[in-house]
Amino acid sequence: MQITRQADYAARAVLHLASMDPNSRAATSAIAAEQGIPPSFLAKIISQLSVAGIVHTSRGARGGVSLSRPPEEITLREVIEAIDGPILLNECVANDHVCPYSDRCPIHDIWSDTQQELIKRLNDATFDKLADTYHEKGY
Repeated sequence: MQITRQADYAARAVLHLASMDPNSRAATSAIAAEQGIPPSFLAKIISQLSVAGIVHTSRGARGGVSLSRPPEEITLREVIEAIDGPILLNECVANDHVCPYSDRCPIHDIWSDTQQELIKRLNDATFDKLADTYHEKGY
């Protein structure tokens, strides 16, 4: 499984916002420049994050992008799924009836266990923790 470049950019944009002072806003051009994201691509990403309730956008002289909720309430899983849709290692994990071998397949158990572990790790990765690590690394 590989997340899309768009999901990676979304995670970096949310990390940028989580690293800022609370209640502050950033221009999309500033996020794009600092995170190395093409500005036109970022506009689409911000729109998707806004629809998902992760960021808030406002126009005008005092406009910009901000987090809709505190960073400790936003998970890496939520950001990835806002862009790429549900994380699914294999169709059989979501629906046993897709595969004719599901009742006797030892690989199914591996897919299921691995997906549960991945989902847990992505849910545990909140943007307050990620921002702390970001600052510790000198960014």
